[in-house]
Amino acid sequence: MSNPISETNDTLPITVAAFYRFVAVPNFEAFREGFESVLDQHDVKGSVLLASEGINGTIAGPRAGIDAFFDHVRSFDEFKEVDIKLSYCEKQPFRRRRVRLKREIVTMGVEGIDPNRSVGTYVDPQDWNDLIRDPDVIVIDTRNDYEISIGTFERAQNPNTESFREFPEYVDENLDPAKQKKIAMFCTGGIRCEKSTALLKQKGFDEVYHLKGGILKYLETVPEEESLWRGDCFVFDNRVSVGHGLAEGKHVMCYACGWPVSEQEQQHEDYQAGVQCPNCVNEISEERKRRFAERQSMWERQGYER
Repeated sequence: MSNPISETNDTLPITVAAFYRFVAVPNFEAFREGFESVLDQHDVKGSVLLASEGINGTIAGPRAGIDAFFDHVRSFDEFKEVDIKLSYCEKQPFRRRRVRLKREIVTMGVEGIDPNRSVGTYVDPQDWNDLIRDPDVIVIDTRNDYEISIGTFERAQNPNTESFREFPEYVDENLDPAKQKKIAMFCTGGIRCEKSTALLKQKGFDEVYHLKGGILKYLETVPEEESLWRGDCFVFDNRVSVGHGLAEGKHVMCYACGWPVSEQEQQHEDYQAGVQCPNCVNEISEERKRRFAERQSMWERQGYER
């Protein structure tokens, strides 16, 4: 478990905390107002999801505010063991604060999947390379296509999903416990792999592994010269991507189609910040482009660069 009290950064003023915990919370609605109050009081922004299966979120703000929020969260028995991963950046990567009530803290859409009951074998980042080098191991990236487009591990298979809801269909159509004996899966912070491995265990797969702490923990702890990661890791905030050491990447977000845009693509004649990118230039109507341009102008007046 990560401890936000023990990790600090003296050079970057904004602390970003990605966190989750699968735990039964039948009264999850009752936590919303208190969480909102603490976040607002300490000028912390981001997104927190609450459901009967637990908590999930990414928030950012001054270090004191992050610590205050997790002091509050961990004051409840349900969330004492919440898993937290910290990174740091120069500017606030979120525009607003949201605490939302959901059916699932990560939406797969399959009833009866409970990572607290059955889950795959956790693999520490320092042991991950040896596992995925094994030719008998099938390595699967459980993230979506726009995330995989900017980076993934060597040998990783792309399920070509647009949302996590499509992953169970990918499993049914492509994986067989009688044929694929060893499967290793990974995601950004670990939460999707909790559900993915639970799904595979339910379907009769025996040797199922997942990267503990996700890509973020791997990039934080494994030296770049030893790394089998190629590219950047997509993150769900205005940083858009991070690299080794969790340094902020150079990608920006296309707010028309939701795809990350590389430095090279930003130089393309079809790229217009906040309006269009080479991926979607021919798919966006002129009316939508006009509205996107107005939105971008408003954001720029408010001081947002991306």
